[in-house]
Order: sequence, then C-alpha cells, then structure tokens
Amino acid sequence: MQRRSFMKSALGAAALTAASRQRVLGANERINVALIGCGGRGSLDTRLIRGTKQDLEPRLADYGGKLDPRIKVDRNVAVTGLCDVSQQKIDKAKRWAPQAKAYSDFRKLLENKDVHAVVIATQDQWHVPMAVLAAEAGKDIYLEKPVMYSIHESAAVIGAVRRNKVICQIGSQHRSADHIAEAARMVQGGDIGTVTFVRVWNNLNMRTQRPRPDGLPPAGLDWDAWQGPAPKAAFNPDRLSYRNFMDYTNGLITDYGMHRFDSVHQIMGEDTPLTVSSSWGRYRKDKAGDLPDIQQATYEYPGFILSYECCTMNSQGLGGRTKGMRYYGGTGPENRPHGMAFYGTKAALFVDRIGMELYSEPKPGARGDRWEPLMEKIAMNEAEPTALHCQNFVNNVRGRKDPSTNIEVGVKSTIAPVLGNVAAKANEKIKWDAEKQRCVGMPEADVHLFRPYRRPWDLIKINS
Repeated sequence: MQRRSFMKSALGAAALTAASRQRVLGANERINVALIGCGGRGSLDTRLIRGTKQDLEPRLADYGGKLDPRIKVDRNVAVTGLCDVSQQKIDKAKRWAPQAKAYSDFRKLLENKDVHAVVIATQDQWHVPMAVLAAEAGKDIYLEKPVMYSIHESAAVIGAVRRNKVICQIGSQHRSADHIAEAARMVQGGDIGTVTFVRVWNNLNMRTQRPRPDGLPPAGLDWDAWQGPAPKAAFNPDRLSYRNFMDYTNGLITDYGMHRFDSVHQIMGEDTPLTVSSSWGRYRKDKAGDLPDIQQATYEYPGFILSYECCTMNSQGLGGRTKGMRYYGGTGPENRPHGMAFYGTKAALFVDRIGMELYSEPKPGARGDRWEPLMEKIAMNEAEPTALHCQNFVNNVRGRKDPSTNIEVGVKSTIAPVLGNVAAKANEKIKWDAEKQRCVGMPEADVHLFRPYRRPWDLIKINS
C-alpha cells in the first residue's frame, strides 16, 4: 500500500501557503500543548500527542501489542495547560501533567501566548465556540469529533480556521489507518466491482442506569459553565455521564457514527448526501437520559445508497467473523459491533477501525459444491490508529501542513449524521441543498439546523 501518495491525491492534503503567520518548527523546538476538557478522551489524546514512552506503553494492548514504527517517543512536546470547569478532573489530569498550569476558564488559557496548540475535548455544544476563539487566538487545534452540534455552526468554524491560518485536525482517527486508505483504493479502482449499496452499523449493549433525582452540583464544579451555550437545566448527576442527554450530543449517530460516515466518504469518494430519511425510538423508559435506543437512517448519495443503523440494546451488529481476526469493540467471540460493508458486484468489503475482510461473489454459474469465488479472500488487521493520528497532528503543526482530517473534511463528516437527526425530528424525507445549507422546500426541517446559544454563553456570532 502506497499510503502517502494515495492520501495526497485522494484527500487533497497540501501544505498551507507561505502566507501563514506561523513558521515551520524545527524538530528540536518545543510545542506547548494545552487540554480543554480533562475527561478520559481528552486526556488520552493529549498524552498521545505528548507521546512519551510512559504515555504510550499503557495503550500497547490496543495496538496489537506493539506500536506502529512510524510513532516516535520522547518528542519535544510539553503539556503546559489544563482547563476544565471541574476541579476534580483537573486534579486527576495533574497526576500525568503535574507541571501544567490549571485554568477554569478556557478564555484565560487562550490568552497565554506560550500555549501553541490546544486539544478541545468537551461535550459537543462547546466545540465550535471554543474552536473559533482558539483560532482567533492563533492556536493550532486538535478538535475531537463531532465538529459541531448544529449544522449552521460550520461556516463560523471553517472561516475562523482558514482566516487565521491555524492547523486544525479533527479526531477522526480512521484517516490515519492504512487499511481504510487501501479500501478506498480498492473501491474507487473498481476492484470489487460497482458499489451501489453501503451499510454502516453501531451496536452495543449499554448498561441500564436508572434515572437519579436532581440535586446540587458537587463542590468544585461550575455547572452553568459546563452547560455553556446549551439550554439551562437543573443539575443532575446523570447529565455528567458520557453523552446521556441530547442537550449535549446528537446521539450515537454523531458519536460513534461520525467515524464511519467519514470513512464512507473517504472510501466512496463522495461526501455530500442528496436526500436523508430517518426513524428513531427510545424503548427503555427506565434508563437515564433521553438518547434514542434505536435509529435507522437512509442516505442517497450520488451513485449509491447508504443505510445507517444503531442499536444500544444488543452488541451483535452485522456480518460474519474470520478466525484469528480482531474486531473493534468486540466483547465476545462472535459479536461484531461496529463496521461498514461495501457491496460490490464482484465482492463485499467489510471494514472496521482495525481491519477489513473481502467476501467474494461466486463466478457465473457456480453453485453448491461447484462454487468458485471471483476473488481471493482478504482478511487483515492493523494497529488501532489513535496514536499515529495524534503524532500526525504534531507533524502537521511542525510542518504547517493541512491535515487529512482538516476542518472541511470534519464538517462534512458531521453534517451527514446530524442530518439523520434533522430528518427524524421533521419525520420527513429531506432533500439537502449543500451549497445553501438548507432543506429544499422544508422550512419545518430547517428549524433544526441551528440551536441558538444561551446567554451569557453566546460567545461567537452564528449566521443562521
């Protein structure tokens, strides 16, 4: 696989212009990174960006027992800032970054000229305001997915990143996986025939946590700032749990699903749906939060149909398994909880975060014991790509290179799943006008394209 040449041509990655106000950094010059949102994911991203031996070794099991040889340890990156509205989370992050300065207000952190780059890993409602203000402050950005909560936030964040010529890399780790780049080469090269149907699934059996009563926020938590631009709500401990409420997320379709929409865009070479229809339901009434348990969405792209489904009540997912293969998120010997399937006229290609398999169609006339495949079986695994993706961010910052997961790529991979929710809320099939960012002839659907920011947390202006 000639990944680098493929990625350059297929993704259009190119160096930022010489007009960038930030110079290329030498290999021995220190990059100071700060984390905004000190939960588990943000801490992992930041430690992998720092990339010392102590940061990487605990994750070796996730990478098949060894690191990709392209990952270099003990690079000249320092974590100099930690920001969270929870003192408890800052205290926990201080255990692995004791020298970092602590902040409770991200705006104060952005004023620090010694911070070169920030990792933004908060709940979704904060992503765009923080990214816009970080870009305006001249900070390079590693932005966890999804890029935005509402579709009409996209123009503001793209404009801020490009206007200020900062590096912005989205945490869509699949783009750093060699096998997904190879899947794109195979599909777009016609190796598996003509693909007109793609299936994407996210399955897991989420534990049922019974709702708890409202109460007072714990000491050390600024609850109003935690909610930020989202609607004001009484404090409830369930709201702090990982994406329990639609006030702070768009559900599994943008959480787990966005990775796979991004990979479908990469593999199929199309990134803008034409129409979307969607249904969802919440069946466990005694479970904390308000996320749907089941969602099915159908997308029409130029030349193919995509079916997305998520289920939080069963982890089996879709598709067979190959002996000896590892599967992303697999919790038993049979389940295949996350994946994508590309159905071509010659073969079906099943892909997940750490591997892919090819299942051939039979030769014409082949039946029963005379069955012969058109193509040889393919089954391959590789290391989980998060560590390499984080190192790629450092390389992009040093070289002032636009990431493969740049802001435009991230926005398009967020728009698609969010449209699934827009269609579900409107209870209609919507036709999408990507240029105008409107649902054609459906003003009742357009109202779901932006949620106004709550004061006083309306820190940026959105033209909706």
